[in-house]
Amino acid sequence: MNASTLPLDVAKIRDDFPILNTQSASGRPLVYFDNAASTQRPNAVIDAMSRCYQEYYSNVHRGIHTLSEASTGAYESARATVASFMNASTTNEVIFAAGTTAAINTVARSWGDQHLSSGDVILLLISEHHANIVPWHQLAERVGCRVEFIAINDDFLIDDEAVASAIQTHQPKLFAFGAASNTLGTEYPVKRWTQLAHEAGATVLIDAAQAAPHWQLDVQDWNADFVVFSGHKVCGPTGIGVLWGRESLLDSMPPFLGGGGMIDTVTTDGFTSHSLPEKFEAGTPPIVEAIGLEAALKYLTEIGMDNIHAHERQLGSRADAGLREIAGVRVIGPTPEHKGGINSFVVEGVHAHDVSQFLDGQGVAVRAGHHCTMPLHNAIGVSATSRASCYFYNTMDEVDVFLQAVSDVRDRFAKTGRRRRSRASRSET
Repeated sequence: MNASTLPLDVAKIRDDFPILNTQSASGRPLVYFDNAASTQRPNAVIDAMSRCYQEYYSNVHRGIHTLSEASTGAYESARATVASFMNASTTNEVIFAAGTTAAINTVARSWGDQHLSSGDVILLLISEHHANIVPWHQLAERVGCRVEFIAINDDFLIDDEAVASAIQTHQPKLFAFGAASNTLGTEYPVKRWTQLAHEAGATVLIDAAQAAPHWQLDVQDWNADFVVFSGHKVCGPTGIGVLWGRESLLDSMPPFLGGGGMIDTVTTDGFTSHSLPEKFEAGTPPIVEAIGLEAALKYLTEIGMDNIHAHERQLGSRADAGLREIAGVRVIGPTPEHKGGINSFVVEGVHAHDVSQFLDGQGVAVRAGHHCTMPLHNAIGVSATSRASCYFYNTMDEVDVFLQAVSDVRDRFAKTGRRRRSRASRSET
């Protein structure tokens, strides 16, 4: 497959990302395949944030001067853009948080503390990111509920029957799962699984951190109860994410953080909280980050989420096929028709950290470690994997550079059998 068959003009797109012209420490052109951890930012995002700082920045809400009104208008415009991007029915359902992790913790501490108790079950997939595991373990410690997991099969897949069986067996109060796995790359059928959970009376939270950058979100079509994602994975800034929730649910939940911004009245006897969405946005919010997020979502929308997904599928398929042809390399994930642009793999006899370091010397940036999916890695019997993750600004030529570098890893280390001692990775994504 050559570049002319791809759905996007990648050469033109790459002009919007100056960092992609960077050389690696080895002096080779950068091939950035660490997009599942964090994406790069286009000029449109950088410029939007700079304009705010240079021209109209001020704290938002309640200010009656020119700068505050301008910042407030831009901040609430960002909320409206997020609502449109997710197909939310109202901006009241869009809560800005510090990221996916903060959004999930908000649900756990507010909705979870309110609705779960001893004997209740929270159902997860074994492939979940730690951000969608640890808050539920903490909730279990507080209220006495328990956390159960759905296993993957030998093809690294979870079928509808396994989900239906787990729901029937455990009768969960909450089913929380990632729309796509950050390690396996698997894209899960959100709408079908949500329906299965709802039929059993469960509430559903969707971790869309690995879906929002790559395919169209539609919270109304999914019919979920909560959906979360992060700004830095959709070409936006760090320090901001989104919690979407059904308005009726959010209305019924107590605020998680207390302070300025989230109150209506405060007296010496107590307080009353603000209405949505401010109710869950205590303190000074991520103003400039929200403005940057809006620019990122508009940029992705202009390119087209379907185009982005199709492009990544082609890159990912090529990388998957190439990895499977290299002797001693095992792909940790399903076949291409079940996943996007993420390919995790192990090289026989070579630790993932050595793989990553060698690839960096070839100009290729990948992630090595457990990718914040330790239960998954334990389940498949490996301590660490290397992960190459493509995005819409990557090219077929870069995939070929990556595959050649992996082949060179095998040639370089296969005879020596070099292996690092297993140790816990600090990879966070």
